[in-house]
Amino acid sequence: MAVDDGTGVDVKPVAGHIGAEIAGVDLAGPLDDAVVAAIRSALRRWKVVFFRDQKLDHAAHVALARRFGRPVAPSRRGSVSPADFPEVETTADRLELGGRYGMDHDEWLRRRRHTLLRGWHCDHGARIDPPAATLLRAESVPPYGGDTQWASLAAAYAGLSKPLRDFADGLRAEHRLGVGYQPRAGDDAYLRHLLDHQVASEHPLVRVHPETGERLLNVNGYYVEQIVGLSRAESAHLLDLLLEQATRPEYTVRFRWEPGSVAFWDNRAAIHLAPGDLVTPEHPRVMHRVMLAGEVPVGPDGRPSTPLTGTEPGRW
Repeated sequence: MAVDDGTGVDVKPVAGHIGAEIAGVDLAGPLDDAVVAAIRSALRRWKVVFFRDQKLDHAAHVALARRFGRPVAPSRRGSVSPADFPEVETTADRLELGGRYGMDHDEWLRRRRHTLLRGWHCDHGARIDPPAATLLRAESVPPYGGDTQWASLAAAYAGLSKPLRDFADGLRAEHRLGVGYQPRAGDDAYLRHLLDHQVASEHPLVRVHPETGERLLNVNGYYVEQIVGLSRAESAHLLDLLLEQATRPEYTVRFRWEPGSVAFWDNRAAIHLAPGDLVTPEHPRVMHRVMLAGEVPVGPDGRPSTPLTGTEPGRW
């Protein structure tokens, strides 16, 4: 699907419900308003858009993010993040966790993703105002492995039966940092870190997208702990059903990274699965992330999310 509007932006969908690759754009150069509008339009429709062969450094990455919103500067970032660019978070998979928490990447995956659905998440979903969008660029990637997947929360909601949609519309859920993490025997520095920096909010189980008006199934495997008003057993069964719905293969897209690749996704309308198949430790996967400030979610009934602990709008 090419956008024939004089901008040179070429949008090619890569899956049925989510994901499009965009060509004809140099993200490091100045983007005129028409190009920005075309990218915004593609993002609203496809939830995540991909760019290849981009030449971004940290400054250009932040400047690009500012064309689409306000970059946030998290107070806690990975140890390899650049000091001069507080908006940029750098991750070096297989290198980061071992030095900080005394466990390697494989152990972290086993403890954090002990079910097939646990790894699916949005960025900072336990906050009262999760980021609106994320711009992620690849600096270096392994020769194989390390793909990322995304799932459309709009398609997932639309695909539910009407009685289940109506039921979900009225529910709210507690989103909490560290849900489901499996403690290790003895000293567990990572668990202490989670408890020391606890964040939790009560979000609508279905949120309304502030730009498109779409209803989004607001579930993920990292943060959702309990559906309010349901028993633990009822909540667990319903959350498993909804997560399975959200991650049905037809609602997902998978992206193969290359150096210079950029993924730009709507963090409200998509959840993603970070790679668990990094089997080449001699080739670290180095990525740089900038997130855009978001708003407090609102449900179909017009009720906004409410903070529970460790979070308030706008403070990072």
